[in-house]
Amino acid sequence: MSTYTEKVGEKLNDLLEKTYDAEKGFKNAADNVDEGHLKRYFAGKAQERYDFGHALKSEIKQFGQEVDKGDSIAGKAHRSWMDLKSLFSSDDEEAMLEEAINGEKKAIEAYDDVLNETNLPTSTETLLQQQRNKINTGLMNIKSLEDIA
Repeated sequence: MSTYTEKVGEKLNDLLEKTYDAEKGFKNAADNVDEGHLKRYFAGKAQERYDFGHALKSEIKQFGQEVDKGDSIAGKAHRSWMDLKSLFSSDDEEAMLEEAINGEKKAIEAYDDVLNETNLPTSTETLLQQQRNKINTGLMNIKSLEDIA
């Protein structure tokens, strides 16, 4: 437990906030596409991020750290997963896929940041690696969906 520090808690809370942003982005994408495969894909990714968030919250709490509710000024300013206003004004499924791909790449970078720069407890490292791998697999799948759009 000595490897879990306040810095780790902060990084996990930042990752949690990004996970919530991704969930919201995927939900909005699912609500704004007509094509069935894309709608199911985006809805599934939103659920996946919801599950990721709960797992991250449990991990943070397990080590006695406070879970950031994501309502800080810095948190609100940090939300950049999807620029929904400009994205959905075009109602372009291909643009939504491109933005989702960009968001997934940023998510992998965020996970890599925590995994590479922080001395993590084994349980935290395992959880983050599993989530990162799912995002990476999803990224490969979403690229194949571009042909459908």
